[in-house]
Amino acid sequence: MRIALLSDVHANREALSACLAHAQACSVDRHIFLGDYVGYGADPGWAVDTVAAHIEAGAIAVLGNHDAAVVGSDADMNDTARAAIAWTRTQLTPQQCDFLRGLPLSASEVDSLFVHASAWAPEAWDYVTDVRAASRSFGATQQHATFCGHVHVPEIYHLSGTGKIASFTPIAGTAIPLTPQRRWLAILGAVGQPRDGIPAASYAILDEERTTLTYMRVPYDAAGAAAKVRAAGLPAVLSLRLLAGR
Repeated sequence: MRIALLSDVHANREALSACLAHAQACSVDRHIFLGDYVGYGADPGWAVDTVAAHIEAGAIAVLGNHDAAVVGSDADMNDTARAAIAWTRTQLTPQQCDFLRGLPLSASEVDSLFVHASAWAPEAWDYVTDVRAASRSFGATQQHATFCGHVHVPEIYHLSGTGKIASFTPIAGTAIPLTPQRRWLAILGAVGQPRDGIPAASYAILDEERTTLTYMRVPYDAAGAAAKVRAAGLPAVLSLRLLAGR
C-alpha cells in the first residue's frame, strides 16, 4: 500500500489541492494527515471538510496545536498565530469545530506511529529540531517509524542498534529505505506553509511494500494563496511566508 503523509495544511487550499492531485497521480491508496489543518491560511473550513471527507474514505487524521487552539486556548501562541486563530474561529461552523475536538493526539498502525509534534508528549507541542529532542521521541515508543509534522522543515532522524542518532535532510523524489536495522523518525515538512526556503508544498509517500519513504515537493499557486490571505485581513507576514517559503 502507498500512503500519502500530509502535515501542516494551515488552511492553504491551493497547496493541499495540489498535493492531493499529485498523490493521486502517484497512485496513492490512502492518506494520513498529521495535524494543523487550520491557522495562518484563508480556507480553514474547506481544509477541515476535505480532511473529514478523507477520513470517511479510510484516512487517518491526528490533532495539531493550531487545531487545538481554535477550539481551546491560544495562550501559548505568538501574536501572529493568535490573530489567525481568532479569525479562523469566525470562519468555522459548530460541526467543523466538533470535528477538530474529536481528533486524537496520535495514531498507530502496524509498526508506525503518527503524531503532530512528538512521540514523548504529544499534548505538549514540543518541536523535534535536534538529536536531543529526537532521542526523547525514540525513547517514548518502540515503533519502527514515527512520522511527525509541526516543524515545517523536512528532516529524517535514525537510531542505530547501538543507540547512535543521526539525521539528514531528504532529497525530494529520492526513495529512502526505512531499513529494519534502524528506527526512524521523519519530519514531513509542511503542505501549507513550508519554512525551509522552498515555497513548494511538502509531503511524503510511504510505500509499505517496499518499506521506503519518498519526500515530494509540489509547486502550487502560492501567489493566489497569499492574495487570499491578504484579502482576509490576516497578518501580512503570513502571505509573505508563502511566497518566500520561510
